[in-house]
Amino acid sequence: MIEETPMVREAARQLVRELQMLDGKRSIEGFSFSECHLVTELQGMGEATASDLAERLVLEKSTISRLCNGLLERGILVAERDRNDKRRRLLRLSDKGVSSALRIHRHALSQVDAALGFLNSEDRQAVAEGINRYARGLRYARLSSSFKIRPIKRSDNARVARIIREVMTEFGAVGSGYSIEDPEVDRMFEAYPEKDSAFFVLERDSQVVGCGGVGPLAGAQAGICELRKMYLLQEARGTGIGAQLLRRCLEHAGRLGYRQCYLETLEHMTHARHLYRKHGFEQVDRPVGNTGHSACNYWMIKDLSGHDE
Repeated sequence: MIEETPMVREAARQLVRELQMLDGKRSIEGFSFSECHLVTELQGMGEATASDLAERLVLEKSTISRLCNGLLERGILVAERDRNDKRRRLLRLSDKGVSSALRIHRHALSQVDAALGFLNSEDRQAVAEGINRYARGLRYARLSSSFKIRPIKRSDNARVARIIREVMTEFGAVGSGYSIEDPEVDRMFEAYPEKDSAFFVLERDSQVVGCGGVGPLAGAQAGICELRKMYLLQEARGTGIGAQLLRRCLEHAGRLGYRQCYLETLEHMTHARHLYRKHGFEQVDRPVGNTGHSACNYWMIKDLSGHDE
């Protein structure tokens, strides 16, 4: 268990109590907590279907349907058919709903403002940054819960090869000098013996949707490994699971005794570079070792101390 987990959990419990969320009869401006969130979210979205709202609010569609019907009856929402698709029913706030949303915002902002008023400026900044980071962590935990990271099997070879070629083609990394031309692409299981390397796949609903691994860096001194062929299909991006896969690779590299991890990427792969920087990789001004990937134009390396536990 992460050291801070009990402290964060206790703080979250206190937040729920102080916000009076345990009181089933509690309302704000005559709206339940769920209705408040639906009204304010819809104000920001402009218009949306019930399915859109269910996804945004992380609620069952049946729950959203019940909430929307109640708000429609009260004149808070207006429903109309999408002009471009008559099967879709779009929801938006009525004038009464817009006024209600503004009152809810004023109430919520005054509540937050009153609490922050008891903190100094440094603590207020820490709270703002911390609660946003925790909310992001909660979202990633929810989205990534349907994924599984496991070692590659021989039966994964064909699927992994397709993923590597699909993602590299998506980013224009095709042709001589790119790893898409590596002979190992079609036999990744055989190319990563357990004694000095590891390769993992990312699985969702029994389908492999991503991959990544580590192995010794060719042409470099002992103790340096290379992060290799870490690619995710679009459905796995933005869920936080890529960070988990990266950490799994780095932790395994530490257990294998590597002191540093090197990688090569492309300058225009900005999201990937941001992920690597967040996990301690630093840019170097020239290639290390001899990967044979002369078309890559961005090189990074990381000290693996602390990843061997």
